[in-house]
Amino acid sequence: MRDVRDIKAAVVGTGFIGVVHVEALRRLGIEVTGVVGSSPERAAEKARAEALPDPYPSFEAMLDDPAVDVVHLTTPNHLHAEQVRATLAAGKHVVCEKPLGMDSTETAELLRLAEQSGLVHAVNFNIRFYPNCLEARERVQAGEIGDVRLITGGYLQDWLLWDTDWNWRLDPAAGGSLRAVGDIGSHWLDLVQFVTGRRVESVMADLTTFIPVRKQPTGPVETFTAAAGETVETPMETEDAAGILLRLSGGARAVLTVSQVSAGRKNRLHWEIDGSSSALAWDSEEPERLWIGHRDRPNELKLRALGDYPPGHAQGFPDTFKALYRAVYRAVAAGGPADEPDYPTFADGHDEAVIGDAIARSHAEQRWVTVTPVPQEV
Repeated sequence: MRDVRDIKAAVVGTGFIGVVHVEALRRLGIEVTGVVGSSPERAAEKARAEALPDPYPSFEAMLDDPAVDVVHLTTPNHLHAEQVRATLAAGKHVVCEKPLGMDSTETAELLRLAEQSGLVHAVNFNIRFYPNCLEARERVQAGEIGDVRLITGGYLQDWLLWDTDWNWRLDPAAGGSLRAVGDIGSHWLDLVQFVTGRRVESVMADLTTFIPVRKQPTGPVETFTAAAGETVETPMETEDAAGILLRLSGGARAVLTVSQVSAGRKNRLHWEIDGSSSALAWDSEEPERLWIGHRDRPNELKLRALGDYPPGHAQGFPDTFKALYRAVYRAVAAGGPADEPDYPTFADGHDEAVIGDAIARSHAEQRWVTVTPVPQEV
């Protein structure tokens, strides 16, 4: 087994999430050999501003560097498939931001290529790694809440509340036909399946676009930053919010709300899992707390018991990236994926694409749609 400290990474994309990847890798002691931006000039500017490693002149130049063992892809969604293919062909392990691809046909191909390569492949469903989500999974697996019956919750943000808010994700050519569901709803869907061990089998979805026309800046805008300068009015084709009913394996039911237009909610993912004997609930706005509900005795509120820091020393969003990459780089050091990886793989990324396709079809046809079993044959 290799020493993890000898493994080197490169990060493609220098936006908000790209910087988070670099910071998490540095905290693990992983050397980041360089970054790749949308252009050498913009990459150099961002590297200076954020103290990032020096940029490569191009994506191809990064792949040609024999020092790079693992490639992290944090680029716009429409680039993921092409860059995953190239990374695997170059013999490098890959960590890809979600969504893995623009649809399930694309993700099925990427899953097949990754599995055939023998390389480590991961999708950045980092929220699994909040300590209380990991503990909730253990409690459900141990039978502490009985049979899983009902799951409720949502993922709410407000960063696209106004018609002047803009980001590349609003363009379906770059972000895909599902926006709020694909961007943040996928995190909730992955998380509740991970925690409960139940798989989504069918869906009924209602997608809504509250802002039919937005003011698009003529220049680039980074995620979570305000636009400035001249704008043009642009019709919207993707959803601001969604209400989704889900039927899961084992007879469980779920109700999900997704929104990027909920004022005051900066980044709230929350869930409650009601079992036949007790319940669990968690909220990313109070990540240290795991609520345990009972009928016949007082409810409990448990502080985080796992993680890098003692309880009471908050472990939050950036720490989940660190925890995810620790698991990924253990696999890289071991030489390849384990039979049962302890991190989200391309199979999980493909799973979310299949569910997303079913959600889009359900909304379009106004009916329940069965989710195709995963993985798909291609």
